[in-house]
Amino acid sequence: MAKKAKKLKIKTHRGAAKRFKRTKNGKFLRGKELKQHILSSKTTKRKRGLRGTTTVAAVDQLKLTRMLPYR
Repeated sequence: MAKKAKKLKIKTHRGAAKRFKRTKNGKFLRGKELKQHILSSKTTKRKRGLRGTTTVAAVDQLKLTRMLPYR
């Protein structure tokens, strides 16, 4: 009788785990870019628009699904 092969576990990409969060519908949320430094040259309106989170583009969803298999 042959032994059943175990399915290997996939490691979570720790860098991606710190940057992305999955929604109930399976999409991923990310923080907006360009709001870390050199803020004095950016307008208040522009900085206000960079607050909060936004969804990841559809083309990158598959990559993140592989990087974050258990999230």
